[in-house]
Amino acid sequence: MAELLSECALLRATVGRQGLELDDTPSSLEALDQLPPRWRDDPEELPWLGNDAGLYLGTVIVRTVRGAAWHVWPGGHPVVRLASGREVNVVEAGLDWAVHGSPELSQVYAEAAEA
Repeated sequence: MAELLSECALLRATVGRQGLELDDTPSSLEALDQLPPRWRDDPEELPWLGNDAGLYLGTVIVRTVRGAAWHVWPGGHPVVRLASGREVNVVEAGLDWAVHGSPELSQVYAEAAEA
């Protein structure tokens, strides 16, 4: 499942055209936060890109925060469950970031890493 959730093909292609290669690290989240949000010009693509951004955020958390793991709610909604038991709704965070620019992906990551 983690492999499937980490693909984020639309996000990787979109930011790749802006010269950013995503390497599944916290620093790549900071780099994403600094990109001009050109994706907001395409209202049809925007929710898909936000979904991918959330899945990418989740991928970075799962790969770098000890005890973090993917969990899928009964309705099929993926979240990241931290070792503390707290769940991070990464898809919602990604959509908020794509549409509004906040919270920054790196901020959500930092909060998860501290938990």
